[in-house]
Amino acid sequence: MRLTVLGGGGFRVPLVYRALLADRGKGRVTEVVLHDLDPARTAVIGRVLADQAAGVPDAPSVTATSDLDEALTGTDFVFSAIRVGGTEGRVADERIALEEGVLGQETVGAGGIAYGLRTVPVAVRIAQRVAAVAPEAWVINFTNPAGLVTEAMSRHLGDRVIGICDTPIGLGRRVAAALGVDPASAWFDYAGLNHLGWLRAVRVGGRDVLPDLLADEEALTSFEEGRLFGAEWLRALGAIPNEYLHYYDFNRDAVAAMRAAERNRGALVLEQQRDFYARPAGAPGSALEAWEATRRARDSTYMAENREAAGAGERAAADLESGGYEKVALALMHAIAHDERTTLILNVRNRGTLSGLDDDAVVEVPCFVDGNGARPVTADPLSGHALGLVTTVKAVERAVLEAATTGSRAAALRALATHPLVDSVTVARRLLERYETDVPQLGYLRGKADR
Repeated sequence: MRLTVLGGGGFRVPLVYRALLADRGKGRVTEVVLHDLDPARTAVIGRVLADQAAGVPDAPSVTATSDLDEALTGTDFVFSAIRVGGTEGRVADERIALEEGVLGQETVGAGGIAYGLRTVPVAVRIAQRVAAVAPEAWVINFTNPAGLVTEAMSRHLGDRVIGICDTPIGLGRRVAAALGVDPASAWFDYAGLNHLGWLRAVRVGGRDVLPDLLADEEALTSFEEGRLFGAEWLRALGAIPNEYLHYYDFNRDAVAAMRAAERNRGALVLEQQRDFYARPAGAPGSALEAWEATRRARDSTYMAENREAAGAGERAAADLESGGYEKVALALMHAIAHDERTTLILNVRNRGTLSGLDDDAVVEVPCFVDGNGARPVTADPLSGHALGLVTTVKAVERAVLEAATTGSRAAALRALATHPLVDSVTVARRLLERYETDVPQLGYLRGKADR
């Protein structure tokens, strides 16, 4: 099989290739095509992949191209992990929001809206080229904001685009460990949007064991989400939120911690990766060793401000282990390519799964996957609190889609002003003006207030 990676010079590509190297099953990926507009970054990642493949028999071949149609032609799967505007764009998204006193985060709040506004036009063009050049290919989207971008692409690719995220599977793994159960034997009732979902039940042998966890103070605070949110709040909810809900539930604390930090998350990632990508081909030590050291530094500082605000301490060693989105992607490809039924939490079109949202709204829920793709499993309705938040954020996403596809500045303003984490239309107006000025890819909104 042939796999095309869009954003082939991205830092996480070696995680995907490592999973492919470990896959010795039938019909595995034998050819990887890296597509990226920055050949220098792609060359650095190519050296890491070569180190990974050393000594591995029949390792998937790796080629690189900056021509999108060439990358897509003849491919079976497309893995999309692009970053429009690069990490520098993320730095601006987060900095501007924090300077205006609201959350500065890559996918949540004002930063997520800015990221979506510059990413959706590119994602739509990619979807159109996939439909024209590789109509039988399946697109696995990890480009953030993952749910929003998947919905934009689904308007051109239908159900042949599926969004993935590693946070729900990580949450399920940590909860299972706290309960002392095998994740493979449990059914995780998880529902919501990408980066906005709740684990509402854990069924083992037909019994929901999540109440047992909520009643056990020591077990409940033994893992990341328990320490972030605190036992009292989790019991009040009767569920375990996705870690990104910390930005909503403890917004003032998170913003204060971020504003007090020496640099925002985007700036920290940019600094961590700068030396790695600038590393010359003949530098001492292997490219793989340099990548691993940079990855460990990146993972250990993930959501550091939130943990500081919650007094949660350092990340546990178990939370630094790999096994995230690259394994979800591999499991998804296997199920589709070989018609092997499995269950995964994915971002797909709603199809009546969650009441209160229309059929085309992309949601994050458990899905049955086989050779026909992913089908969402009918879920219980969201609670009043969760439903209100989900429908509001979905309205924001729809406004972003309108702005990105029509150039409507009014829709962009509406997206910012409607978001629960932007507390004033005045602030939203200032944010939009600054994003238009400081983020080159958003210049298309300037002067289009009437549209």
